[in-house]
Amino acid sequence: MVKVIALSLMLAGCAATGGSFCTVEHPIRPTKAEVATLSDASVNAILAHNEKGAKLCHWKP
Repeated sequence: MVKVIALSLMLAGCAATGGSFCTVEHPIRPTKAEVATLSDASVNAILAHNEKGAKLCHWKP
């Protein structure tokens, strides 16, 4: 799951160099098994990412 977060952060950099967050990003939806192993920091990062997408890109929960 850490790889997913790292990839998301790298792709977010694309938005700063000409891309749109909504074009380069997507919701992060970990499986139940992944959720059980996530740190609090990872959960917070995923939540922040998904809330940003919901606000800017109208992602559905």
